[in-house]
Amino acid sequence: MKVPLLDLRAQYQPIRAEVMAAIEAVCDEQGFILGPRVVELEQALARYVGTSHAVGVASGSDALLLALMALGVGPGDEVITVPFTFFATVGSISRLGAKPVFVDIRPETFNMDPSQIEGKVTTRTKAIIPVHLYGQCAEMEAIRGIAKRHGIRVIEDACQAIGASRNGVQAGALGDLGCFSFFPSKNLGGFGDGGLVTTNESRLSDTVAILRVHGSRVRYVHELVGINSRLDALQAAVLRVKLNYLDRWSEGRRRNAVRYEQLFKNANLLERVTLPRTDGGNRHVFNQFTIRAQKRDELRAYLKDKGVGTEVYYPVPLHLQSCYQELGYRKGAFPVSEGAAEEALSLPIYAELTDDHLSYVVKTTASFYSRH
Repeated sequence: MKVPLLDLRAQYQPIRAEVMAAIEAVCDEQGFILGPRVVELEQALARYVGTSHAVGVASGSDALLLALMALGVGPGDEVITVPFTFFATVGSISRLGAKPVFVDIRPETFNMDPSQIEGKVTTRTKAIIPVHLYGQCAEMEAIRGIAKRHGIRVIEDACQAIGASRNGVQAGALGDLGCFSFFPSKNLGGFGDGGLVTTNESRLSDTVAILRVHGSRVRYVHELVGINSRLDALQAAVLRVKLNYLDRWSEGRRRNAVRYEQLFKNANLLERVTLPRTDGGNRHVFNQFTIRAQKRDELRAYLKDKGVGTEVYYPVPLHLQSCYQELGYRKGAFPVSEGAAEEALSLPIYAELTDDHLSYVVKTTASFYSRH
């Protein structure tokens, strides 16, 4: 049996007619950059997330960069975040000449450990970026409380977490700004790159909207030094169709996660693998179903040989990347992140998986451990 990590064709085929009709409409209109299709998507996503504003941009990476730019982050500033995340979280800080300051993660959720933040706050701290990793919200009440005491802004890296919520509040509405990615593998994925910034503050929304078009509100008149980060109408049209199915797909992922838990327990594998834990009050949307596995690399090779797709998010924490040697961190600085990098393994979780697929993944995992 073949079980790919992700099968976008299985998601696409049932909605193909709707998607193609939307694409053809844009082609007939011949309006491709921003425009009414993007505005319609922005309004729909603002309603979905529960914010007053949403601004479409070219990618999740740009969403993070533009959010920081809107807050005026620049050289000499510090931004607190985690080393166990995709590079763009930290790269966006560095691109502006600011300094990333790391805190470790919780071993159970892979998310920021709020108890470590206060000790890293200085007079130069401009923002905190918690990452809602794998589709689960970070502990935002604690993080926001610390930020409020120190007058620091909070940017949610919600690139993997659209549709997730904490105590009834959606990811992207829990901080000052929320950043989303529409990379094809995301729960709401486009047919290429795309991103979104959400906020309840009109001033921040306006600033992001200006910055995404070279700092211009009126053509050829530039108020700010911005970048080119516009969401295409074709992507907006595709995403608007797919948004109608997002909750259904997320529930499918959540259903598969519950089934995985049952299968792993029934296979007596809980001494060899640690299953993802959902914090109380959280609605986890499982962009990834990430276990911690003994003999991770050997297990991954075995699963690949048996036709099961997996991925390691992420094999090298950012404080140990060569481009960040100048920060002065050494191995052992963030032991939980380093341990996660050695043990984390993401398994297939997309909504279209059948029970036979899930059973095969777990049976194959059990077969590996019976030999090791």
